[in-house]
Amino acid sequence: MATYHATIDWTLRDGDDFAGGAYSRSHTLTFDHGVTIEGTASPHIVPEPWSDPKAVDPEEAFVSALSSCHMLWFLHLAQRAGFSLASYRDEAEGLMARNADGKLAMTKVELKPYIVFKGNQPSAEEVEALHHRAHADCFIANSVTTEVVITPQAALSDA
Repeated sequence: MATYHATIDWTLRDGDDFAGGAYSRSHTLTFDHGVTIEGTASPHIVPEPWSDPKAVDPEEAFVSALSSCHMLWFLHLAQRAGFSLASYRDEAEGLMARNADGKLAMTKVELKPYIVFKGNQPSAEEVEALHHRAHADCFIANSVTTEVVITPQAALSDA
C-alpha cells in the first residue's frame, strides 16, 4: 500500500476580520514532492474578495482528480492493447447538488475525453471497453459515491 500527503497552509491576513467572517479563504496546497498550488473556497460558495477565482477550489480539485485518474488508466490500457495516442483532452464537469440526504454534494461528474489516436485505430466498441475498464480500475472513482459518466467526445486519427 501507499500513503499520500498534502500540506494545507492558511494564515489570517492583516486587516481580516475572522470573527466577523470577513477573511480570505486563500491558502496553499503542497504535495509530496514539493509542488505548491494556490487554493481557495469556491467563488460559487464564498464570494470575492474572500475567495480567489484564479486559485483551485476543492470542488475543481475533486473533478480533476477523477479526470486525471481515468486518463492515466485509459493511457495505460490503450498502450497495453496496442493503440497509440497523440493526445487526450478532457473537459470534465462536476455538478454540485443536494444528495438523497439533502446535503450539498458533488452528485455527478461527467468526463468528456477527446482522444486523438495514432496508427492502429480502435473501433468504437474497443474505445468504449477501454473507458469502461479505466473507470473500473480508477482508484479515485472506486473511492467515491458520486455518479461518474464518461461521454467520449471523439476518437479521431491524426493519420
